Amino acid sequence: MRTLNDWMAEYGVSHQNPLNKRIHWVCVPAIVFSVLAMLHAISPMLVLLAVVGALIFYARLSPRLMMGAALLLGMMWLIAGLLPHPFIIGLMVFVIAWLGQFYGHFVEGKKPSFFKDLQFLLIGPLWLLHHVYVQKNWTV
Repeated sequence: MRTLNDWMAEYGVSHQNPLNKRIHWVCVPAIVFSVLAMLHAISPMLVLLAVVGALIFYARLSPRLMMGAALLLGMMWLIAGLLPHPFIIGLMVFVIAWLGQFYGHFVEGKKPSFFKDLQFLLIGPLWLLHHVYVQKNWTV
């Protein structure tokens, strides 16, 4: 099993370009939010299952990062539940954010990491959160 450091290092290889990094700071949270909104529109239970699954994956890598992710995912879920048309809004945000992501990787000159391993779809948000923890000198 890969460690947190393994995942962060491997994800970081295709995220070196400053513009691509800035795009990821906007688009990765937008994608997570959009998925939660669309799932909420179908069934709040689907959001619960997705969030619990992600948190289990994160807990195996870093319980402290998992707690931060739980807080952020909970806030996103709450906001998604307040949207008037969560599926439509979520879908629009999803498409726009993925276009941004692909543009960022075009600028980077490297394919998105999830083309290599779908688990990187869960690593993207954790990679951003990891950077926050490191900048704040919080233990990961």
